[in-house]
Amino acid sequence: MTKYSMSFVIPMYNESDNIENTLSRVSRLAREISDDYEIIVSDDASTDAGADIVAGIASKDPHVKLVRLSKNTKFGGALAAGLENVAKDVAIYTDSDLPVKDEDVKRGLSLLDRADVITGCSMVIKDMSLRRIVMSKGYNFLVQLFFGLSIKDINSGFKIYRAKVLKGLKLVSRSPFVDVEIFVEAKKRGFIIKQFGLIFDLRTHGVSTISRFSVVARTFYDMLKYKLMGLR
Repeated sequence: MTKYSMSFVIPMYNESDNIENTLSRVSRLAREISDDYEIIVSDDASTDAGADIVAGIASKDPHVKLVRLSKNTKFGGALAAGLENVAKDVAIYTDSDLPVKDEDVKRGLSLLDRADVITGCSMVIKDMSLRRIVMSKGYNFLVQLFFGLSIKDINSGFKIYRAKVLKGLKLVSRSPFVDVEIFVEAKKRGFIIKQFGLIFDLRTHGVSTISRFSVVARTFYDMLKYKLMGLR
């Protein structure tokens, strides 16, 4: 497998139960697959001790960098801020509870010789509640209808971007819709997108906030706003 210089980007909100273990695992993996790497934790104005934990680790490890937002943005702003600070050839985004296995990260990187954007797609339904299933299918249907993206799991917690994909991007979404925005802009600019199936690990500590009503509402707001902006 070709070794690239790499930026790991980890958006975080109230993940004090996970982030120390995540950084340990990512650091170990990064040393294995790259000779030149950085780990960017983008904190979305956490109210727990997560950011302080990262700051303490960063003070001892120059590879770890903390980007700290003063206001909570419901994920999108944190991801955008992390990606804006990427300084390496390849950016790997993953969630702060690190739901992806090492072998799947390596499998994704092996596809970079054929694509500029790689996204992992869950091969199983992670939440069997009727509400989540309807919400997910409805959202993916609208993404396909409005933007022509045939991505099975657009908001999955694992993506790889060549740095050239991110260069010059002015992201406006401040919600999980930011994933769609990046993919749409990449498609417009002629970059190749590939997806591959994997099984994400289930969260064992902390609580996901992605399905909070405020986050869902902001996601649909950002989608409609972005769609209308494109029609002007």
